[in-house]
Amino acid sequence: MKQSSYIILIIILCISLNSFAQINKKNSGDSKRTEHYHFPDSLNKTALYWVAGSHVGLYAGTWLYLNKIWYKDRPKVPFHFYNDLAGYNQIDKFGHATTAYHESRISYYSFRSAGMSKNKALLYGGTMGFMLQLPIEIADGLNYGWGFSWGDIVANTFGSALVIGQEYFFDEQVVTMKFSFWPSPYAKMANGYLGGTPLEQLSDDYNGHTYWFLGNLNRLTKQSVLPPWLNVAVGYSAGGMFGEFENKTEYNGVTIPETQRYRQLLLSLDIDFTRIKTNSKFLRILFQGLNVVKVPFPAIELNTKGEFKGHWLYY
Repeated sequence: MKQSSYIILIIILCISLNSFAQINKKNSGDSKRTEHYHFPDSLNKTALYWVAGSHVGLYAGTWLYLNKIWYKDRPKVPFHFYNDLAGYNQIDKFGHATTAYHESRISYYSFRSAGMSKNKALLYGGTMGFMLQLPIEIADGLNYGWGFSWGDIVANTFGSALVIGQEYFFDEQVVTMKFSFWPSPYAKMANGYLGGTPLEQLSDDYNGHTYWFLGNLNRLTKQSVLPPWLNVAVGYSAGGMFGEFENKTEYNGVTIPETQRYRQLLLSLDIDFTRIKTNSKFLRILFQGLNVVKVPFPAIELNTKGEFKGHWLYY
């Protein structure tokens, strides 16, 4: 389903502010350290009920939204498949992976913050990104205009697996994923096809999306000379797209200029807000929310049009 992952991403961003409120950042004797967090040794049933209830509410809310709003005017059809792997130069697939990653990451840490053991938290929380998006993929298969996409399933699985694998083997997220968006110049050429308002463009204009893989420089170089919050970021984006597989030439009676579809690979820096030390509980919660999106930084771009260029500030 087009943009289902970004709707959930916004919901998860809000849930994260609650989930991480339970994390004990103090270095005490009754907590276990994983990455730069400290979790209780014993299970806090009240906190567990709160976390579990939040997950149930999110799951139910997602279904309610889909059935009452998203699919409301869509004709029901027999279950069918849809191969959209090549669509939008795979930007949508990066979106699914990033959303599943943060759903699983936040869910895992929320269960751990309630005192749940690592293995159980990986089972119930680490798989949450995949589980939250699976019903959406099934619903896509039952509604006209979409279909069940194996490409989406693979992307969702990758996002959750990235969390599970790193926590299992390293007890931390060595590589993280983030999202950034800036309205593209193509939106003005599309006569509304890529959205008329900034919010619509966030949903419809894949040309403005960039997805990032990030690693902590001190962790990767095994040095401690750089600020602990500094990350290196490798991003993927695309441009020149006025359609899923090929460009439209006209929309609402207006001609859309011919453009070349291309891919972009970017190299930049970023900030891991969770590694900024603070005694403020409010800031710790806020930093978790901010850690979903990339911070604007200078960047180097290499694209399939054969261009190699720099950006003083890229977002």
